[in-house]
Amino acid sequence: MNERRRNPELAHGDSRHGADNWFRSSATKQYTVTFKNIFEMQLAANVFVPQEPAEQALPALIIGAPIGAVKEQAANLYAIKMAEYGFVTLTFDQSAWGNSNGALRNAIAPTLYAENFSAAVDYLTTLDLVDNRRIGVLAISSAGGFALNALKLEVRIKALATINLIDLGAIARQKRTELGGNVMLNETAQLRTLEIAGQSTSYTQGVPEAIDSNATTIDREFYDFYRTQRGAANTTTHPTRTTFTKLLNFYPLRDLDTITERALLFVTGAQAWSRHFSETAFASVTTSKQLLTVPAAGHVDLYDRTTLIPFETLNQFFTANL
Repeated sequence: MNERRRNPELAHGDSRHGADNWFRSSATKQYTVTFKNIFEMQLAANVFVPQEPAEQALPALIIGAPIGAVKEQAANLYAIKMAEYGFVTLTFDQSAWGNSNGALRNAIAPTLYAENFSAAVDYLTTLDLVDNRRIGVLAISSAGGFALNALKLEVRIKALATINLIDLGAIARQKRTELGGNVMLNETAQLRTLEIAGQSTSYTQGVPEAIDSNATTIDREFYDFYRTQRGAANTTTHPTRTTFTKLLNFYPLRDLDTITERALLFVTGAQAWSRHFSETAFASVTTSKQLLTVPAAGHVDLYDRTTLIPFETLNQFFTANL
């Protein structure tokens, strides 16, 4: 990863406000591990622990990366920073992404994504260093939706903080409306027929590979992180076109009143285009909850801009609730 960061052929991303996706700390130790979900699919993960040995079991946090990203994009930064506060932290590649197993690479599978948070809890309970009663989740962007679905069923997760939460199901349904009729479903059906007959797998662009004068503000924002050395980690954000429609049945912001006896913190940027998702979720939750709006922050700003990310508030929230 560091070699890619130094590659002179890659354009420099916007590094204002302390953008530091590749942050490392001498105060933490990192371990590369694997674990399996309930379906026996192997997940690639990193575990970060404080450099100084603990005299007692520690609270642990699972850090969820945005959909299409790998653990090296935003998640590791949060994991290292929270490990500096004394948490055991774990980042992982979702099934079919990065170094995790999954035969259809870059497949979108919301139910499986949520299950993998439970699988991460399973793994943490096997570590003597972790206090099984004090496990939380910190989910970035679209991972917040998958984590919320996990929280509805997974009572071992005692607290959840989301960072610029996105409801991808709502976005997919809006796209279907814009296209009209069954255009999206018909295209998926046709592609599945062609691909089972031998045509190569078709992928969406996800994030633009190049920016021109017609690019939207959101396109530019994501391009700056995923397509420059600011956050580049191999080639990501290219989901399969045949699985995008799986998001149409994904409703993470429904039934949030069923989440009880857990604490939730919704962090959003004041200038984030996604801000309304956090505000909607906050209004729907009936358990202990907080909403934090970060001044002058957009959506991707909270992926890696260390001077904007409220790490101290996150530490206080998880310390109080784990």
